[in-house]
Amino acid sequence: MIRMELEVALRYEIDAHGADFIFNIHAAQTDSQTVSDESLQVSQPVAWQVHTEPDTGNRRLRMRAGPGLLALRYAATVELIHHRHAPAALAEVPVCRLPADVLGYLYPSRYCESDRLGRLAMQEFGHLPPGCERVLAIARWVQRRITFRSSSSNSATSAVDTLVSQVGVCRDFAHLMIALCRALNIPARFTTGTDYGADPGLGPPDFHAYVEVYLGRRWYIFDPSGTSIPMGFVRFGTGRDASDVAFATIFGNVVTHAPVVSGMAVVDACIGALQPHHCPETLSTDAPQAVGRQCRDSAMRSRWSAA
Repeated sequence: MIRMELEVALRYEIDAHGADFIFNIHAAQTDSQTVSDESLQVSQPVAWQVHTEPDTGNRRLRMRAGPGLLALRYAATVELIHHRHAPAALAEVPVCRLPADVLGYLYPSRYCESDRLGRLAMQEFGHLPPGCERVLAIARWVQRRITFRSSSSNSATSAVDTLVSQVGVCRDFAHLMIALCRALNIPARFTTGTDYGADPGLGPPDFHAYVEVYLGRRWYIFDPSGTSIPMGFVRFGTGRDASDVAFATIFGNVVTHAPVVSGMAVVDACIGALQPHHCPETLSTDAPQAVGRQCRDSAMRSRWSAA
């Protein structure tokens, strides 16, 4: 088990008209990620609510704030139980056998233009045997080709932009890997958390973007930036790309201060809480999903259509 203590502090200066906010800073609740304790402090006496999306498990905090300073502090204790799998034995899933809720992660999206990267993906990875080893090859390729550089991109930077500029931050690495996976018919999604284990030379602790790829019957974790330790990732949100899971979406005239983020592992042998570390296995904090009948059903529908 991994036990993480998280804290996120946000500050905004709001003009006289007030502003609406949607935050994605609450740790997700999954079968393998349990939020045992959490708190939220809001500086203004405003109403707020947290809504959990049934299809993704994303927890969105909504509020309308008045003029002046708005400060938030979210803290949580989260336990992670990782499913581990040897990469060499982890297979890709044929499109016809994918669960229905996975299909949406095959398509191009705003920041992941997989339809523009098909030729490159086939040239670089099409000759490799399908499976987790091919996905790892994509992650390593992105890490070799792109240089991590703070403030080198903006909210409009897409996977193709990153490929051209060859620099980016974690979200850019994630977008490019996702686009290349989807170009090979491998479902991949954008995931947010915190950058546990990142080199302090890259800057203070921050939010982090990484990738989850659907292999076998689960979503598995990959960090194409190579800057952090995946075993210490606590999931906030998952989506097609960054547009689905921004940590803050703001409607109004607001001055934003840099977030203050921290994530610390609690090591306690008495309860089996370990220090997050790099490991050779592929990790997942997602529950297995049923597959297997779609190919047959699809073939039957084709015969019926022909009749």
